[in-house]
Amino acid sequence: MGDVAATIKIMPEGVDTDLKALAGKLESALPEGTELYGVKEEPVAFGLKALMAVVMLGDAEGGTEPVEVAFAAIDGVEGVQVVEVGRPV
Repeated sequence: MGDVAATIKIMPEGVDTDLKALAGKLESALPEGTELYGVKEEPVAFGLKALMAVVMLGDAEGGTEPVEVAFAAIDGVEGVQVVEVGRPV
């Protein structure tokens, strides 16, 4: 068993959502054994931006589901989608 890196797209509730505050809440919401490696904003459409978070987690049963559930429970989050999963180089 090793580690995997996952890129997760976090969609805010709307264009008025404070993305800096939302990004700050991501690290505190992470399940134990998971590490946040970075967060960046990505334009979606019509002024709406998503957060792209890269997390490192163990290659265990259940995969990214605990992280997805934790991120989805944060106030201001409309949706969570795993974009990419792979082994770090």
